[in-house]
Amino acid sequence: MSRVDVAWKIGRLTIGSLVRAFVPLRVYGQQDVPAEGGIVLAFNHFHWIDPPVFGHVCPRTIHFLAKVEAHRMPGVGQLIRAFGTISVRRGESDREAVRLMRETVRAGHALGLFAEGTRQRAGVPGKVQPGAAMAALQEDVPVVPAAIHGTQSWRPGNWHPVSVVWGKPMRFDGLPKSGKGYREASAEIEREIHRLWRWLAELHEAGRPRAVELP
Repeated sequence: MSRVDVAWKIGRLTIGSLVRAFVPLRVYGQQDVPAEGGIVLAFNHFHWIDPPVFGHVCPRTIHFLAKVEAHRMPGVGQLIRAFGTISVRRGESDREAVRLMRETVRAGHALGLFAEGTRQRAGVPGKVQPGAAMAALQEDVPVVPAAIHGTQSWRPGNWHPVSVVWGKPMRFDGLPKSGKGYREASAEIEREIHRLWRWLAELHEAGRPRAVELP
């Protein structure tokens, strides 16, 4: 067991307990996350609580991608690096981050990206950036999309209900390993994340039943 796996094991007991205590969670489709092999997990993003929520409900250890500014924050940087988080410079070409992303999935791990590249302040999912598609196409691994709903309204003290739904693994056989391929795959990922999120929004309006037909 690696140091990252040990950190996640401890984190599931500690941070995971806090998530369970303060976030009223429902999770759907967890069984669709492949149990082994390199994968790219593509999430939408509203709130700082999203990473611990996804980390708590994912059956795999996630190697998240996070902006370099988070890695430079005292305490926070050391914590997220212990969990195997990769640093990336947003808004510019970061070859080292790309290398580490590809190495992560090539080694059979789960790479986790907030696919829009930043939090969406409008409260709805945004445009998906090409990072997830690039890593998946370059290393020929599937993308597992997932949507989160409720954290756009969750705040400490209001305990707004939050739900996560996992989609089916997506492959992009036949697309070129180039900018054109990344754009086409990103558009497919975006459509799927938005579809999953709309399904969750309707589910919340219906009171979040447990027994549902997955989207």
